[in-house]
Amino acid sequence: MSEPHDSDVARRRRLIHRSLYTGMKETDLLLGPFAQRHVPDFSAEQLDRYERLLEEPDPDIFDWATRRQAVPERHEHDVMRLLQNFRNER
Repeated sequence: MSEPHDSDVARRRRLIHRSLYTGMKETDLLLGPFAQRHVPDFSAEQLDRYERLLEEPDPDIFDWATRRQAVPERHEHDVMRLLQNFRNER
């Protein structure tokens, strides 16, 4: 397998950093470790889905991840399931 392109590495680092500093402490504590564990291995499509998820308001992401609210159809995907399972493991 070839080495990831520099822009891919930078994108992954940016997403991890963004996950650690969302603006809401509870979300930081969930998304930061999740991103550190999973973002390095995400496919390009999973990175796209995760990036779109991070565009949502922090309280919504937290409520979906903790199953306090139903996940909207646009975010019903493998990345959300990974996030929900990650949250349950902790």
